[in-house]
This record gives sequence, structure tokens and C-alpha cells, in this order.
Amino acid sequence: METSYLDRGQGRIGYDVRGEGPLVVCVPGMGDVRSVFRFTVPALRDAGYRVATMDLRGHGDSSDGFDRYDESGAATDLLALVDRLGGGPAVVVGHSLGTGAAILAAVAEPSAISGLVLVGPFVRDPDFGRMQRLAYRLMLRRPWGPALWDSYYRRFYPGRPPADLAEHRSRIRRSLRRADHWRSFVRTTEAVLRDRVSARRIPELRVPALVVMGERDADFPDPPAEGRYAAERLRADLLLVPDSGHYPMAEYPEVVNPVLVSFVDRVTDRAATG
Repeated sequence: METSYLDRGQGRIGYDVRGEGPLVVCVPGMGDVRSVFRFTVPALRDAGYRVATMDLRGHGDSSDGFDRYDESGAATDLLALVDRLGGGPAVVVGHSLGTGAAILAAVAEPSAISGLVLVGPFVRDPDFGRMQRLAYRLMLRRPWGPALWDSYYRRFYPGRPPADLAEHRSRIRRSLRRADHWRSFVRTTEAVLRDRVSARRIPELRVPALVVMGERDADFPDPPAEGRYAAERLRADLLLVPDSGHYPMAEYPEVVNPVLVSFVDRVTDRAATG
């Protein structure tokens, strides 16, 4: 799939579009690239949707040089992409940091966003102590940082890793070697450690949502409890995926995709209209 680019003034956002029909936009998490949705896109496309996947600032095919790398910046990119692709309303599938961007976009322009699918969402302000922050910063220093991130990434697939996980990790490594992408990734991480604006904006959210949580997600001390808490806060449907880690849409697409497509059908009124 050929990459298209969205000019954001300070830089460009790489994205691609597949299929025809109502718009769905997929937003990955930090340290990842948009092909993380490689098992999600075909299911949505085959169900009759036009699916756009985008890279975060300083990740994948997007450029560096932005003045901010937080979820608020990603939210403005998301809304600009929806506008480029016809103005929506669009359903947004966000993963990890991408869930915060999706929430902020829906709060800022509810007419542009018809629903949210939030995979591994963070719905609380970060609670990192001084030593934890220092440990993260040391882990992300060169020359060992990229290798440590690659090793850390692998632990997010504790159940049934996809057969092409090694290839996907290779894409991430190539991304982090491009231009100033490693520094952009570090700045993204620092923004996440510092603040999650989206957690405080959830009470303003007025669009339907689906929370998808892996029951062995290493980012949370008790993933099922966190999933239930997120669903309650967001007034959302909940799918808990047994054995899965932080990437249930890649580990168990046969579990996630039918629920995801059914939710998208419902919020776009296609379940009723056919």
C-alpha cells in the first residue's frame, strides 16, 4: 500500500486508506507503526468500510520536527485526517496512546467522530514516582535504548503472538532508525510520563465507545479490573480477551474483529439499514 501524506505545517503525517464506505481511522500507540492494525483493516474493509491507518508524529512514515509529541498533538492530526478524507463522521480505533488522542478528538469535535474503539486504554492520570521516571529515562538512552525497547515490546504478546511478529518488530526497528525518530519517540514517552490530558476530559465524552482489554496486559497491575473501570468511566461496552496482552487485535483477531465490526455497524447505523 502506497503511503499518503498529510501536511501539518511543522511536518507530515503518513497514512494509507483501503476500502470504500463509511470512514474508520486507526491510531497506533507510541513506539509502534500503523501496520499494527494489519489484522484489523481487512475485517473492516471486507465489512464495507473505508479504513485509514495513520502513523504518530515521528513514527513510521511521519516526519520529525514537531513542537509537541503528546496525545493532544495526535488528536489534532487525527481530526485533520478525518477532514482530509471527507469530514466524517468517522469511527476511531485507537490503541494505547492512540486511545487518548481518540478521546480528545471526540471531545473537541463530536460531530466528526461517531464512535470510539479503545484498545488497551489509559483512563487515569499517570502515577509514576521519581524513581520510575528516572528508570524510564535511563532505559531510553542510547546506545542501549532501541534494543531495550525491542525486547520490552515482545513482552506485550504473552498469549499467541502473530506468526509475523518478528517482521513487525523489524518494521519498528527500521522506523526508529529513520531520521530523528528515536528522539521523537523519547519525547513522546516523556509526554506520556508527564501528563494524560484525556483522562480528565472523559466526563465530556458524548459518543459511544467499546473498550477492548487483554486480560494479561503488562501495562496494568490488574488488566480485567482496569478494563471494567475504563468501561464504567467511559460508559462503554467491554470486551475482555483471555490470554492476550497489550495487542489483542493482533494476538486474537478472530475474537476481537467480530465484536469490533458489530460495534462499528451499530454506531454507523449499518446494522439496522444493511
